Amino acid sequence: MQRFWKALNALYAWCVILAFGIVTLVGVWQMYDNYYLFSHAIDSGITRYKPVPGQEAAEPSPITDEMVAWITLDGTGVDFPVMQGEDNYEFLNKDPYGDYSLSGSVFLDCRSSPDFTDDFSMIYGHHMDYGRLFGALDAYLDEDYFREHTAGTLTIGRNAEQARGLRVFAVMRTNAREKILFDLEQENVRQFIHDQAELLSEESGERIIALSTCADSDLLARVVVFCYITEDETNQPGAGRP
Repeated sequence: MQRFWKALNALYAWCVILAFGIVTLVGVWQMYDNYYLFSHAIDSGITRYKPVPGQEAAEPSPITDEMVAWITLDGTGVDFPVMQGEDNYEFLNKDPYGDYSLSGSVFLDCRSSPDFTDDFSMIYGHHMDYGRLFGALDAYLDEDYFREHTAGTLTIGRNAEQARGLRVFAVMRTNAREKILFDLEQENVRQFIHDQAELLSEESGERIIALSTCADSDLLARVVVFCYITEDETNQPGAGRP
């Protein structure tokens, strides 16, 4: 009987060691996964390929031909090429160079016109920690930040054929199943923004771009920032407010 209890205690000890080892391995894997995602997100070095209207590129761009624009929100971490695939899955896990990447790219909805002539367009980007990719959009839920970071630029076309100003005017939390937004309803979206925005600075008849990213741990939660497309590429913060 004594030998039995010794064997049972030894088995218990090994089970504890095994369980501890599994927990350790899971923790190490999570740390590596977070590091991998962060290190493979689009870095600021990509801005050297940002096209400038009227200027020839300093070096050939390795960004693929699916690039349709470049979006910048002044004073934020948003400064990226905008890609557009044949569907809305292509650039979820593909970077602007065409390589596999869990952090993906910033991309225009496949149903939106690549020249942004639609009354309402939608751009998506993964939510990354430390404000990477569209993780920077969270800050717009703070009213002071929202009021102080209204200006941006949309450079349309791979070779900057057009440059337009952007003016942030609204932000909201919403659900990915919200059809008016994510089915790109052109007729009802302005009223929806008016009714649902957490912060709203003005309303205008100008074309709208929505920037959408995941929010919190809820897989369906979204933060969406809305911008007007202006004709003035030198749009300044606060311009156009009543």
